[in-house]
Amino acid sequence: MLFPATGNSASMAAKIPAEKSGKCQCETHHSKSILYQILNKEHGSETKWRQQYCSPHCSTRSKGCPCLDRRRVVLRTPEATCRRASEVLLKTSTFIRNLPSFYHMPWEDQFVLIQRNWAPLFVLGMAQEGVDFDLREIPDTSLLKKILLNQSSTAMNELGSSSAGASLAEVQKMKNLLWKFWELDISAKEYAYLKGIILFNSECCVLRWLPYVQSLQQEAQKALMEFISTMFHGSLGRFSSILQLIMSLRDIDAGAIEELFFRPIPGEATLNVLLTETLYIKPDWLGKQMTSE
Repeated sequence: MLFPATGNSASMAAKIPAEKSGKCQCETHHSKSILYQILNKEHGSETKWRQQYCSPHCSTRSKGCPCLDRRRVVLRTPEATCRRASEVLLKTSTFIRNLPSFYHMPWEDQFVLIQRNWAPLFVLGMAQEGVDFDLREIPDTSLLKKILLNQSSTAMNELGSSSAGASLAEVQKMKNLLWKFWELDISAKEYAYLKGIILFNSECCVLRWLPYVQSLQQEAQKALMEFISTMFHGSLGRFSSILQLIMSLRDIDAGAIEELFFRPIPGEATLNVLLTETLYIKPDWLGKQMTSE
């Protein structure tokens, strides 16, 4: 049975934080009627969203909010940003091509390492090149709006199944990592050692030359530690902080990167094909596999 709220209970409810009341924090910012949201969504929601989620250190209020996983974003300036992302990918491939130790390995091992590690390498390249980007949230078409617009059931199904855009939670995670790298002001040599550590990451990989790859990663880690020890007077705190960032890089979703930076690129080629072509990795077994698909 429902009772009208008294003055005291209404004021107490207003003072309860969203996280304690069990309500999604995004709901507390959009408490107007459904019709009001439909009529005003295009005008006000984007500005409020940018204030909450586009700051260098994204608002802590958004942490743990399940809405971030459902909300989708795209690049605000896709043409310019995708061009810079492609340049980062090209520079990353150039770095790999200049590593003789990489091309001493069998073709299969080269392909597996690139396929498993291209995403953290790409984000590291974005950090080195100082590539920041603005986002635009994709409006969520409500059921009432579909009804008011007299959309057919087919059109409604198409809208409901659309997967355009990347997860706001994943993109926010990536932007936070970029800012952490920039705060550390990492040098070019440190970036080179970090790329070696990431490229020769053999965890969960089936490699023919596994011991060789492991030795290359250990060599890169040792070189980074010695460089930091020399440049920062024997302090290894920076080394520890950088290694923690590397671990976080491995949690970045490769699908979100592809959706955000490479899906807008015209053409039907998958990112795996673009990567192998960029790196000139075209072994016979890979060509047969692509042909059969």
